[in-house]
Amino acid sequence: MTTRSPEAEPLLTPAEVATMFRVDPKTVTRWAKAGKLTSIRTLGGHRRYREAEVRALLAGIPAQRNA
Repeated sequence: MTTRSPEAEPLLTPAEVATMFRVDPKTVTRWAKAGKLTSIRTLGGHRRYREAEVRALLAGIPAQRNA
């Protein structure tokens, strides 16, 4: 059984996400702060976003929330 580690998942920068949605990178950061998008912090404190989650949001699929 092969389990993908979180480190192997493709991550996107705020600028890459902003380009996909045609918005400003600051808007992507606001979405993350509002809980609309999950962000991961790098060791340097930069935000990164899971590519699969971003593409699902772009496609209009509601994100699964843990209640």
